[in-house]
Amino acid sequence: MSEKVAFIGLGVMGFPMAGHLSRAGLDVAVYNRTPARSAAWHRQFTGRVAPSPAAAAADAQLVLACVGRDADVREIALGAQGALAAMAPGAVFVDHTTASAQLARELDGHCRELGLGFLDAPVSGGEQGAQQGRLTVMCGGAPDTFARAAPILDHYARAVRLLGPAGSGQLCKMVNQICIAGVVQGLAEGIHFALRAGLDAAAVIEVISQGAAQSWQMDNRHATMIGGEYEHGFAVDWMRKDLDILLAEARRNGARLPLAALVDQFYADVQAAGGGRWDTSSLLSRLEAQAADGGGADQ
Repeated sequence: MSEKVAFIGLGVMGFPMAGHLSRAGLDVAVYNRTPARSAAWHRQFTGRVAPSPAAAAADAQLVLACVGRDADVREIALGAQGALAAMAPGAVFVDHTTASAQLARELDGHCRELGLGFLDAPVSGGEQGAQQGRLTVMCGGAPDTFARAAPILDHYARAVRLLGPAGSGQLCKMVNQICIAGVVQGLAEGIHFALRAGLDAAAVIEVISQGAAQSWQMDNRHATMIGGEYEHGFAVDWMRKDLDILLAEARRNGARLPLAALVDQFYADVQAAGGGRWDTSSLLSRLEAQAADGGGADQ
């Protein structure tokens, strides 16, 4: 008999992640706040559509969630029809949402009281990584809980790592977003400079990507950035949510993040220009708009 799992949240990431579990032959129950999304998933994959998080989780050995914000996680985990109260002792709740470390520790406490395992397990790799089953999963929790969950997570991941106790996965994801923010801003400035200097920006990237400047962002986003196309990945609105979480954590732990704070304000400018749903590489659009208006370099 295949292992019973539940997946709560069928957004851009959760939809293909749950699909990989179905293709692997697991007994999958899914729940999504918008029923049409669940119906669309069910047309593509084998599984059961549940009417609530509790109904999805009731007989599952592993319950996985990937929703939007801390409040959404609390609703699907602890709300009137939340998953935790419906789960059998010994089951494991895995939260793939990028949320606060404080929430992860809170959920870990609730799970311990109920005799459940818990992992905070945010992911990196974007929509493309989710579709290809090549996500990076950063986990926080107990080693025995991680050992039970990791074989399931492997179905949509290329790397799954336990970083420490509950909250450690979320803290690692914050490091990930700090690094991405700086790299994308640097790439945006480099392309902007090349364009203003009259260079063939694509040729420039082709050359420098063979050296120390190379990055995932450069390899995967430079062409669409040069083309002014920003519909290819993680949205600015979500990046600002993540930056808000990590900047709040930095205020608590004393970390100094001047670049992350600055890039957060640059993304606020993109939002103000109507680009909240553009992908994060749209930092270039801000620079190009400023240059068109006659503005100089940011100081």
